[in-house]
Amino acid sequence: MPCAFDYAIVRVVPRVEREEFINAGVIVFCDARDYLAAGIALDEARLLALFRAVDLDLVRQHLAAIPLVCEGKGPIGQLPLRERWHWLTAPRSTILQVSPPHTGLTDAPEEALARLMGTYC
Repeated sequence: MPCAFDYAIVRVVPRVEREEFINAGVIVFCDARDYLAAGIALDEARLLALFRAVDLDLVRQHLAAIPLVCEGKGPIGQLPLRERWHWLTAPRSTILQVSPPHTGLTDAPEEALARLMGTYC
């Protein structure tokens, strides 16, 4: 039976003042299935074309932390699933930002994550 899920697009915003970004992943939360996961896929060549001076190592480190939080690792990962979702999707004005949350229906949140990754990243 389909269940509601929320998702947000992870964005790399190398120069916040210019409001340009590159999609770099998707976070999916499905409370009914106790599911919180993220897919990360950064097009580094595209990012460098947008902003050559970006610190790729720093961006990679921060992006790598998102799935770890989803999996329950680290201090933030110790929070309940819903609180982790809210922490991950809270508005920020840093190099990594997320879109406003969107909703959908799915029978399988992991399939929704794969589909959304294919669409946005």
